[in-house]
Amino acid sequence: MTSSSDRFRILFIGDVVGRPGRRVLRETAPALLEEEQPDFVIINAENSAGGFGFNRRSVQALFDAGADVLTNGNHTWDKPEALDLADEDPRILRPDNFPAGTPGRGYAVFESKRGPKVGVLNLLGRVFMSAYDDPFRGGREALEKMREETPILFVDLHAEASSEKAAFAWHTAGLATAVIGTHTHVPTGDARILAQGTAFQTDVGMTGGYEGVIGMDKEASVKRFVTGLPIRFEPAIGDLRLDAVVIDADPETGRTIAIRSVQKRISEVA
Repeated sequence: MTSSSDRFRILFIGDVVGRPGRRVLRETAPALLEEEQPDFVIINAENSAGGFGFNRRSVQALFDAGADVLTNGNHTWDKPEALDLADEDPRILRPDNFPAGTPGRGYAVFESKRGPKVGVLNLLGRVFMSAYDDPFRGGREALEKMREETPILFVDLHAEASSEKAAFAWHTAGLATAVIGTHTHVPTGDARILAQGTAFQTDVGMTGGYEGVIGMDKEASVKRFVTGLPIRFEPAIGDLRLDAVVIDADPETGRTIAIRSVQKRISEVA
């Protein structure tokens, strides 16, 4: 499938979990990019270094795999290097509703491979999470500001509650091109286009080991639940899969034409 003047294609790849996630990304991304021919690629990086946070090595791996922009979440600052990287590289976004004065930026407008600009906004939910700033008010303001430059506006809403994600999608329906959830690492089967042309999926899923518990080693995860002890987590290495969503938008209006989920898989263990 090739690019067409009547649609703009965004590929969004779910949370990359540690070295196993980077491996499946490295091995499946070339074919995926060839098949889908995206005009713009966004990858969530917040678990890409050891399963918690990101560092120079992990973000370089994601850019090498084809990312134009990286988004993040509640683990953004888990690695010390992240503080510098967020300021140094404008392609690395952190949630916009972190407190004022936080390093980096939460949204920006980027050039694409084919010409149209793309606005990308990264947000954190508040339900069952920390007391971040209001994503509803701030998020809509950010989208309205970016709309002055481009109608193609993508939101990575990193949140726990599916209700909060859906509410935000309706809150920005007709303004955002797409609102896609991250954080739970479980791909949901509700990809759809809202009446006003905004694409929505509760969670895109993850890129990592499915033979585990949301990308982490299953034995450690079970032991933590059984004992209540703070067992150290390591990324799962079996049944490696990549979860993504493909969004086709009208480049003139920013309205979504089509949305579909994609999953790629490699079974062998390194």
